[in-house]
Amino acid sequence: MPDPIETLLRLPGATDGRLLHLAREDAREAVYAPWPAWVSDALRTRYRENGIDTLWAHQVEAAELAHAGEHVVVATGTASGKSTAYQLPALSALEAGRAADQRRGRGPTVLYVAPTKALAHDQLQGLHQLTAGWDAVRAAAVDGDNTREERQWARDHANYVVTNPDLLHRTVLPSHARWARFLSGLQYVVVDECHQYRGVFGSHVSHVLRRLRRVAAHYGADPVLVLASATVADPAVSASRLTGLAVRPVTDDAAPRGEVAYALWEPPLVEAAGGENGAPVRRPASVEAAGLLADLVSAGVRTLAFVRSRRGAESVAMSAQRMLAEVDGDLASRITTYRGGYLPEERRLIESDLRSGALLGLASTNALELGIDVAGLDAVVTTGFPGTRAALRQQFGRAGRGASRAAGVFVARDDPLDTYLVHHPEALLGAPVEGTVFDPSNPHVIGPHLAAAAQELPLTDADLALFGDGAAEGVGALTAAGWLRRRPQGWFWTRRERAADLVDIRSVGGPAVQIVDDETGRLLGTVDGGRADATVHDGAVYVHRGETYVVEHYDPTDQIALVRQDRPDYTTTARSVTDISIVAERAVTAWGRASIAFGDVDVTSRVVSYVKRRSGSAQVLAEIPLDLPEHTLRTTAVWWTLPGRVVEALGLDPAEIPGAAHAAEHASIGLLPLLATCDRWDIGGVSTAMHPDTGMLTVFVHDGLPGGAGFARRGYDVARDWLAMTRDAIASCACERGCPSCVQSPKCGNGNNPLSKHGAVILLDALLADAVDVTSGEDEGRDAARP
Repeated sequence: MPDPIETLLRLPGATDGRLLHLAREDAREAVYAPWPAWVSDALRTRYRENGIDTLWAHQVEAAELAHAGEHVVVATGTASGKSTAYQLPALSALEAGRAADQRRGRGPTVLYVAPTKALAHDQLQGLHQLTAGWDAVRAAAVDGDNTREERQWARDHANYVVTNPDLLHRTVLPSHARWARFLSGLQYVVVDECHQYRGVFGSHVSHVLRRLRRVAAHYGADPVLVLASATVADPAVSASRLTGLAVRPVTDDAAPRGEVAYALWEPPLVEAAGGENGAPVRRPASVEAAGLLADLVSAGVRTLAFVRSRRGAESVAMSAQRMLAEVDGDLASRITTYRGGYLPEERRLIESDLRSGALLGLASTNALELGIDVAGLDAVVTTGFPGTRAALRQQFGRAGRGASRAAGVFVARDDPLDTYLVHHPEALLGAPVEGTVFDPSNPHVIGPHLAAAAQELPLTDADLALFGDGAAEGVGALTAAGWLRRRPQGWFWTRRERAADLVDIRSVGGPAVQIVDDETGRLLGTVDGGRADATVHDGAVYVHRGETYVVEHYDPTDQIALVRQDRPDYTTTARSVTDISIVAERAVTAWGRASIAFGDVDVTSRVVSYVKRRSGSAQVLAEIPLDLPEHTLRTTAVWWTLPGRVVEALGLDPAEIPGAAHAAEHASIGLLPLLATCDRWDIGGVSTAMHPDTGMLTVFVHDGLPGGAGFARRGYDVARDWLAMTRDAIASCACERGCPSCVQSPKCGNGNNPLSKHGAVILLDALLADAVDVTSGEDEGRDAARP
């Protein structure tokens, strides 16, 4: 088998300046512990037959805590056997309860919750292999791919159910009476990959878990919660916030690990390929990743390439296939793509081929980032920073399972954050993972869950403490609106529709849009409603499993986009206009004559056109207007201001000031993900030389989700470090007038015009001259509420 590290170091890019940094992590020996005394010989035999004869120390520690009734979070590395840590107490409980189950028709049950269906099915497959022919365990998946008969069997007979938060929210909890047998015996709830529950999604899941605990208690159950993640910071704090319970952490990883090399890779500048407004550009990261994927696969290195977008994953796979076809047609056929939005049968086939070795290379979105047991991978190529250090480590951890050597390559995009990271490796490889940011008190989140809880069981005063901050206000607002009614037994839901249908816990803006082949009527996939205007507008290029389509008609009202198959020689990018108004200022800190503030804002935006660019380059071919509706988002923002007299004293040409603020906005958006668990696409920004609500030069960075997700608040809390880092990233960039590596943004609605790199540094220097740590606590700022 080829050595992935040595193969990487022999590639042409490793010797011509593209490999900027290589870090090696030494191999690690295992630390073993004896099997718990309460594990039966029969269960030990089953593990032994599946290749597990010994346990690592952290597995035993977590299993013992859970068996003793303690809520626990297992926060150890990828491939460290976390599933064994929670399965041991769970399966032992099912085994011990088998006799009672046979006598009474019910017994202990286990619920496993994963953020994706793919991970849940992977866990179920491993469980079936472990428990084959054992009548103590009756396991089933409950998700959107089930038939009605399969779901009914699970309700009536299963004692180990794998599912996702969406099914809990929309199906199990609203119809809990049908699940009374299962819920009454609920002994363990496993929450896997818990670091994924961040932002608004994490806030939603925190309330889904509280609703689950409340309904289980109604049926007499008090389950132990076991959480697991390879990449969560402050695991006890994060897990406690997610569950509302005191949680014991297990963090000392005792699993063996082979040597791993981490490479930071920067694509070269492309000669005579000017970007927007004449800026220098680098070779696209997707093109560089495709070359690496093809080179590694041709050397026999089984490689997984992570790409941030669906379209990018398709593009990387197709490019790598074309490169390999020139060398070996068989190799070209052993590369494909994997992403969300595929139909269930497509996903299952790809996962099977990857495990069997029929596939040697794969380009994937983060759908394969989680703990799916894909054995035998040698290398991972990550195309662009995935948003957090935690996500990058999760992706790199897909390779080198066990004691085998592995390589992880981070390919930088032409982006301020990516450029900063590959030139400051200590900020990426030497820093701890980020804390999980989410806000369960977000009124757009807590309100729908209080409504759903009231429909499930009448809400009582005692329940308000379970749901935490904002619960009393939420109940009051729902009651005032007539959606809840107070009775002696508590608050009742008054409306005819299902309360759980009020919110999609994953959506960033409305129901998913279906993408349909206009010629065949076949459903190709879906796109989130919040991003549909920008991705499947009329004329947009859409890629699905290597086939390119052009959108013929997009109907945002009916949530459908009709496409036709085509092979255009261009890509498309939407452009939009955005305005922002301050609703309420919650907190403010003075920095001399400048200030930094946090509060509520209304963001009004509309997609107005799209740009055609020649494929593989930044050349603009045309800009086509669009007529799409305006959308207003009530969210949270962090903003900074500079008074006019301060700006005038800086000596900037007045015509340069809007471009300076715009450039500072772009760069600060690009760098915030380094300090908060978000990525560039979770947040947005607006800048103006004089905002009507402040009367001053103002730069806003706002959350892209209703009610906020905690990212802007995090930006306010770390404002001095964040904006100092932003200033340094702009100043240290080698370009003269600004480029995608410092102040240009791929999501700019104004075509990156105007921008002033020089002016941005001067503005930020003035802002930071008297910077101090921000005022602690919320709601300490001036009363700036506006109608």
